[in-house]
Amino acid sequence: MSTTEIARLDAETAPLVARRLADELALGDGGRDRVRALPYDQVKAYAAAGLGALTVPLEFGGPALSATTVAEVFRLVSWGDPNVGQVPHSHFVFLNQLRLNGTREQQQRIYSEVRAGALVANAQSEFGTKHVRDIRTTLAPAREDGQWLLNGEKFYCTGSLFADYLAVLARRDVDGPLQVAWVRTETPGVEIIDDWDAVGQRTTGSGTVRLTDVAVAEEWVTPFAVTFDVPTTYGAFAQLLHAAIDAGIARRALDEASEFVRTKSRPYADAVALAGAETAAQDPLVVQAFGEMELSVRSAEALLAEAAQRVDEADADLTEASAAEASLAVAAARASTAKVSVDVTSRLLEVSGTRAALTSTNLDRHWRNARTHTLHDPAAWKVQHLGRWAVDGTAPPRHGQI
Repeated sequence: MSTTEIARLDAETAPLVARRLADELALGDGGRDRVRALPYDQVKAYAAAGLGALTVPLEFGGPALSATTVAEVFRLVSWGDPNVGQVPHSHFVFLNQLRLNGTREQQQRIYSEVRAGALVANAQSEFGTKHVRDIRTTLAPAREDGQWLLNGEKFYCTGSLFADYLAVLARRDVDGPLQVAWVRTETPGVEIIDDWDAVGQRTTGSGTVRLTDVAVAEEWVTPFAVTFDVPTTYGAFAQLLHAAIDAGIARRALDEASEFVRTKSRPYADAVALAGAETAAQDPLVVQAFGEMELSVRSAEALLAEAAQRVDEADADLTEASAAEASLAVAAARASTAKVSVDVTSRLLEVSGTRAALTSTNLDRHWRNARTHTLHDPAAWKVQHLGRWAVDGTAPPRHGQI
């Protein structure tokens, strides 16, 4: 990775850059999905534009942009291609982990590479364990002083095929506290396998990572478990970015549906006979459906914006109360965007007519992307957290889902 620092964006320019990139992504996202062409060039363009360095703190040469700005960038990029939009999710989540728990030397080392365009991917989830926090990957002492050997196998490692670093969630000595091992992807013993075969989000590079006696120096390990010992927005921030991805999918689906209806759909016979519609876009039932979808997407976008603001407010004055309010606002946004993205991407086919179901249109990719991404964790639990708060004031758990 080059050490040449890329241009630093601010709260005004970052969304503009994201919109331009989104427009470029939208020209080819359907084609990439159809043949599962991994977006190497597109991810490089994302990093080269400076979008991966948005949260680098000021003291390390970054712009330290707000959650509000980062969420909007995610929404815009995901409008263009939600696969590219999801690739840097773990990048930002673990840079946040670095900010919270890393030493100054660790922060300086990694942030400097991120400013130069380096990307971080996750290696945290494991296949076949009892639950998502049941981690069996271990850091065991090596013979050399200050060295650890990292062993394990990870699944759903989003972005790993494009990454410079892997943030590996592991335990010290099998049963010890959770740590993050920062490992360069070219390190001996690291094997990244392109075996992701989901129905949607097909090009996120979310395959398997195998780690076999990977040497990790102590200075490349940061604590993870301590993150939740104090009030935090760590989980809320991670979930906020997921909500932004869903919102981008929903808006793009609605935009493509309207274009399809205007340019390709034919009016239904009853709309012609009873309503005098000359085009599908003049069918009152179609117009009503679009109005309902527009309302739901706008509502989700508004909840997303409010949630981002609450995260920023909590970060400015972090207490148990402000952290809980941020988590609740994000829970509302996540529950809304998950439902809306699936509903709108499904209804897209309904309002567009039979021709929209042809494989040549590939309009179903929006539903496949939404359905796959929203399975990341149960949106119903977000509603549970809101309900418990409304009934008896029980705050959401600190840990959150990432």
